[in-house]
Amino acid sequence: MAEDLVLDTAIRDWVLIPLSIVMVLIGVLRYFVSKLMRSTQVPDGKIVKEGQVIVRARNLRAAANFIPAKSFRARRAYFSNEENGLLHVPKGQAQNPQAQMFSDPNMAMDMMKKNLSMIIPQTLTFAWVNFFFSGFVAAKIPFPLTQRFRSMLQNGIDLSTVDVSYVSSRSWYFLNLFGLRGLFSLILGEDNATDDAQRMMQMSGFGFDPTKNLGAEKDGLDIVQHEWALPKFEQRAEAVLKKLVS
Repeated sequence: MAEDLVLDTAIRDWVLIPLSIVMVLIGVLRYFVSKLMRSTQVPDGKIVKEGQVIVRARNLRAAANFIPAKSFRARRAYFSNEENGLLHVPKGQAQNPQAQMFSDPNMAMDMMKKNLSMIIPQTLTFAWVNFFFSGFVAAKIPFPLTQRFRSMLQNGIDLSTVDVSYVSSRSWYFLNLFGLRGLFSLILGEDNATDDAQRMMQMSGFGFDPTKNLGAEKDGLDIVQHEWALPKFEQRAEAVLKKLVS
């Protein structure tokens, strides 16, 4: 049977609150450091053009039923023509995003700076938490949980008799590390570059491939079935105008 613990208020004052404040301050500091390390790059004109083409093609798909069938077919041919369509990528011209990154030293340097600005603070903070706050039961969640959450909430505590709702100091560090995205969005804005979960997933990638987006948008535009949403609208408008004139 799980035991109920009485948490000392000193743990709240010297472990829980300082750890939370430090995690917020480190996130804000990392945001400003990453802004200072970020190099200003002139956007590639080709990539910007391809992005605008994708946006226009998506708008055409969204409003396809509000233009006549002849106009839609003409616009679709303009985008997805196999010879000179804007969404058509000839074979052999598709760029490998990894090769593009390694060919551009500025892109590789920016990626390395972003990874360092994330890895170094996390490593130092985890060492600090593991050295000073290891072994503390810092908080208790006010609702029951199943045994599957024990390894996530009680990292560093090897006591199977403690209820699962108790949170260790090391687990509180990880909860703050991956759970402060909403707070950082309020403090720093939406594009704050402090979402560690998203950035850790992006470390395995090397940017996006615009040619894949062009091909996907071309396939989506080709399968659109046009259904005129305003049948005989011109005739009805003409009849209304004639009544107004007469």
